[in-house]
Amino acid sequence: MNNNVSRRNFGSTLASFFSGLGVATLFGRTASAAPAPQAAATGVTKLSYDGKPTDGKSFITPLVIFNGVIYIAGQGAHSHDSSTFDMDITIHTTKVMDNVKNLVEAGGGTMDSILQLTVYLSTIDNYDGMNKVFAKYFPNGGPARTTVAVAALPGNSLVEINCTAAVVKK
Repeated sequence: MNNNVSRRNFGSTLASFFSGLGVATLFGRTASAAPAPQAAATGVTKLSYDGKPTDGKSFITPLVIFNGVIYIAGQGAHSHDSSTFDMDITIHTTKVMDNVKNLVEAGGGTMDSILQLTVYLSTIDNYDGMNKVFAKYFPNGGPARTTVAVAALPGNSLVEINCTAAVVKK
């Protein structure tokens, strides 16, 4: 029994030593697929709207990938567009869904790989208008979804959507 205990202790000590030196990452990383520095340390990849690694200091990260799952931060009509446009649910939902589509694809997913969406509406009266646009983005059937009405949304948006999706493209 003492041999087993000492082997375990030796193995744990050796593993801790090599882990502390970062030796394991030398064997697991290839030159052509080196992850961003933040991903190497945590397994979390944070990307900007254009799908490029962030500096990790942004207050809100629009796109995070972890363990084969894409997490999209809440997207409003003005999230990536500071221009002025009509306060119309069709226009707002189209802008939001275009943002969601671009981010999901930048993360390696597709609209069909979206697993779940949460939709926030500035008024429940916009529910039918949002659904008409929503259906155009999911011709094969939509993901699991929750829709709620809230008092107000940032940027004077009529709709905000966040979602999770599966990575399906490498």
